[in-house]
Amino acid sequence: MHNKHVNVSKVVQYILLVSMFIILIGPMIWQLMLAVKGPGDNIYSVPPYFFPKDFTLDNFIEALNAIPIMTYVRNSAIVAIISVCGNVIGATLAGYALARLKFKGKGVVMAVVFACMMIPVETVIVSQFLIIRGMHLQNTLLSAALPGLIQPINIMLMTNAFRGVPYELEEAAKVDGANVWQRFMQICVPQVIGTATVVAIFSFVGAWNDFLWPLIVLADDSTYTLTVGLNRLRGTFFSDPRLIAAGTILALIPIIIFFLIFQRYFFRGVEQGGVKG
Repeated sequence: MHNKHVNVSKVVQYILLVSMFIILIGPMIWQLMLAVKGPGDNIYSVPPYFFPKDFTLDNFIEALNAIPIMTYVRNSAIVAIISVCGNVIGATLAGYALARLKFKGKGVVMAVVFACMMIPVETVIVSQFLIIRGMHLQNTLLSAALPGLIQPINIMLMTNAFRGVPYELEEAAKVDGANVWQRFMQICVPQVIGTATVVAIFSFVGAWNDFLWPLIVLADDSTYTLTVGLNRLRGTFFSDPRLIAAGTILALIPIIIFFLIFQRYFFRGVEQGGVKG
């Protein structure tokens, strides 16, 4: 009877896992299948069919020829790199200060960080644009990266990571004469590399996929990021879903590459966060 209960439990778990997998990965697989469907495929058929009958890679070539995708990729990469550097460096410094240092107003700073997490982006987007315009930075890649340079959620992640570092390690270094910067760089930072990688990946994906803010602040085709530039695949009087799907898949490739490079540290950081949180 006990074995039967365990087997039913396992079956339910697997059903839930497969269902979540289909929900999460299904749209991406559908886009990929749409991107390789040729002119002989009826993409508006009822009921729709999954696998292409007229397989082709021409849609990717046409998407590359229709818009300057490599220029958009370069622009997105610059914005994403700025965002990653800003979040990793800024959130690490802020997280260490909030977790390990004692200073007046620390509670107020924590409250402000929490409050910033609660504010929807859409409510401050007008003021962001006015600030960027006042700095004469509109229509530049820097302006697309600045609002997301240090995200409050990343500060909280790093704060939690630093809190999990044993205080004995830092105290021993302090006895040996290490100053606060030496303790930060040599003792604490190596202990939170996993969480910093999680911050880097989230920052990269967020900056790479951002559409609304770059659409508002970028006005020149030469400064468009990939998400904004791909919108040119939709014409006023004509729109080919195959080309849009091909462009979407091309935009996904750098994210997959970035994740594969840092996946080992990513899972380590997720595990650390789960244990310490």
